[in-house]
Amino acid sequence: MRQSINHSAHTPARPSRQRALTLGALALTLVVSLGTAGCSDSAKPSTSGSAAAAAPAAGATLDPAAFGAAASRPGTVLLDVRTPAEFASGHLPGAINVDVESADFAARIATLDPAVPYAVYCRSGNRSGVALGLMQAAGFTSIYHLGGGITAWQSAGGEVVTG
Repeated sequence: MRQSINHSAHTPARPSRQRALTLGALALTLVVSLGTAGCSDSAKPSTSGSAAAAAPAAGATLDPAAFGAAASRPGTVLLDVRTPAEFASGHLPGAINVDVESADFAARIATLDPAVPYAVYCRSGNRSGVALGLMQAAGFTSIYHLGGGITAWQSAGGEVVTG
């Protein structure tokens, strides 16, 4: 004898079509809200404005927003380690230029105060990483650099000046 099985007792209840549409609309609203939350001008990195709450760790590689916040801390020196021609074509406001690939790089950083904080950057982050290591070896204790360099800075909407 064959037994009949009631499948409806074993399947979970399905939400009504109206409820499914409402949940879908809520999910879409949430996705759109989260997607546009980071599009305001306040997300742009800046080296001016409010100072970061804490100094970054020595030797840290920072994203543009964190770099801008850290560089705006009082007493921080913004150091561009690209060539003078690259510097002249556009640099972060307030930066000084010391070319890491110049023969006198060690002599030039020897004239700087190793006790103050330095925010270092280059074009892509490679030369600033080299400068970071050289400066740490020379006794600089509060130094960090911009991951991705000025290229990442500009992509994030950061200000660049010429002259």
